Amino acid sequence: MPRVRPIRTEAIVLRQRPLGDADRICVLFSPTRGRVEAVAKGVRKPLSKMSGHVEPLSRGQFGLAQGRSLYVITDAQNLDPWSQLHDDVERMTEALAMAELVDRSTDADAYSGQLYQLLRQSLEALALTSSPEAVRRWFTLRFLDQQGYRPELDACVRCRAEVGPEGNGYAPADGGVICPSCHGAGHGQRLSSPVFRLLRYMRRSSVESTAQVRVDAAASTELERHLRLSLEQALDGRLRSSSFAEDLARAETIGRSAVKSAAESEREEQHRAAI
Repeated sequence: MPRVRPIRTEAIVLRQRPLGDADRICVLFSPTRGRVEAVAKGVRKPLSKMSGHVEPLSRGQFGLAQGRSLYVITDAQNLDPWSQLHDDVERMTEALAMAELVDRSTDADAYSGQLYQLLRQSLEALALTSSPEAVRRWFTLRFLDQQGYRPELDACVRCRAEVGPEGNGYAPADGGVICPSCHGAGHGQRLSSPVFRLLRYMRRSSVESTAQVRVDAAASTELERHLRLSLEQALDGRLRSSSFAEDLARAETIGRSAVKSAAESEREEQHRAAI
């Protein structure tokens, strides 16, 4: 049987899970190979040189060899550690939510260049921004677009009438905005003028510009609801848990635990150094 040559690919580490006593299975997202599961051998050992190169929510260059059932990481070079994501609870929460969406929507051995660039751009912005939630919302709109579920915001999805900012509804199952007449007939959830304008602005603006927009609590809650329903519509049949809201709550718990663990480790190191 001919020997399969190792693969080299750039990838973002979406997540990892333990394997045995010393190894981890890393879920990588590659622009040319889509979602790849690969074993990182020995990375749970204290002196592992590879462990720092396969951290979740980091970008690297990887060598992969085909094993019996999974790839094996033969070497790894960290390109972007994005340490700011790991040091801040809110950034970690939003980054995990974006990684979860990519994880769910990507197949193995599938070209994913556009989505890879979107995730990379969003994580880079997330590492620098003071508005992590805004970056994740910007990512979500473009993710929906790439999945073929771009919300219609210019014309009523039921009667095709042009819509202004007032009196509209929003119906993800129908594909977007509902005009005042159709909304008055019982179609769609209320779409307030501020959120309607914000959705349009986010659609045409850069992530940096979107992150500068201040959103009050009521508009923020409404916007999250509409985006969540749109995501559930887009990922119907591919969701691994009951709702995206539960995933966000789980991501926040993981994010807080990760930041807490990192802080505790740093304190322990400082304590040992002081002894």
